[in-house]
Amino acid sequence: MEFNHVPVLLDEVIDGLNIKENGIYADGTAGGGGHSGEILRRLTTGKLISIDQDPDAIQTLTRKFSKNENAIIVKGNFADIKDLLELRGVRRLDGVLLDIGVSSHQLDTASRGFSFHEDAPLDMRMSQSGVTAEELVNTLSFEELKRMIYDYGEEKYAPSIAKGIVAAREQEPIVSTVQLAEIIKANVPQKVRRDGHPARKTFQALRIAVNNELEALEKGLDGAFGLLGSGGRLAVITFHSLEDRIVKQKMAGWCQGCTCPKDFPVCVCGNKPKAKLINKKPICANETELEKNPRARSAKLRICEKI
Repeated sequence: MEFNHVPVLLDEVIDGLNIKENGIYADGTAGGGGHSGEILRRLTTGKLISIDQDPDAIQTLTRKFSKNENAIIVKGNFADIKDLLELRGVRRLDGVLLDIGVSSHQLDTASRGFSFHEDAPLDMRMSQSGVTAEELVNTLSFEELKRMIYDYGEEKYAPSIAKGIVAAREQEPIVSTVQLAEIIKANVPQKVRRDGHPARKTFQALRIAVNNELEALEKGLDGAFGLLGSGGRLAVITFHSLEDRIVKQKMAGWCQGCTCPKDFPVCVCGNKPKAKLINKKPICANETELEKNPRARSAKLRICEKI
């Protein structure tokens, strides 16, 4: 199936990466190739490594860029970007883009099980391999479910939802998206059902858990930054507060200088900034983009440059 994905904050990403025509870049979450295509258009002798763990994305990228000699397609998780690139002899980059989270294609393909709007198997695996959401909801303990939903979904009704899931699976296995969505709906207050779909946060939590997204983000950020040469830029798009907090803290850490107490007369820690922020506040989609792509509403772009 064709991997369609509308690239968010496209102009802002391209401007932020400050692309050189002979540079070497990586798109760690290439998806349908929207951002990758724009980067490639600006290269002459440079190279772009487009990485994705989703087999559907790899098929689309391979077809889309098969005749472009500047394009290199790599199947893998961006968390392993350092190893994936070093295996191919790439040890220095001029820029990296990470567009974090679920893609439009994954959401819109009902059989992938990411959406609660369509009845489908509870899957949610971006790589189409490994543990499924169905396995988690049917095997995790009440405490594990509660913690997952609260931590990853920031859902204050996590205890009652987890309790409802445990009670429901004692009657029959929970195997479909709609089945789970109805269980969630039945275990939150009536007022919550009027404020968007009550399953949204729990589905987010499950997706994050299935794909180890937060751990992958931490590792991927370190790997990407480590590959950047002096003046290289890292651009990261996030879609919820958990991801954005990680990116913000990582970049702040890289940009931090001396950590000695303020009353020390001279620096003894020797810590110097490794990066500088290109935008101190996150860049968000403008109204024109939001009219064309409402899913960009929660997107935040942060960019830093390695010193």
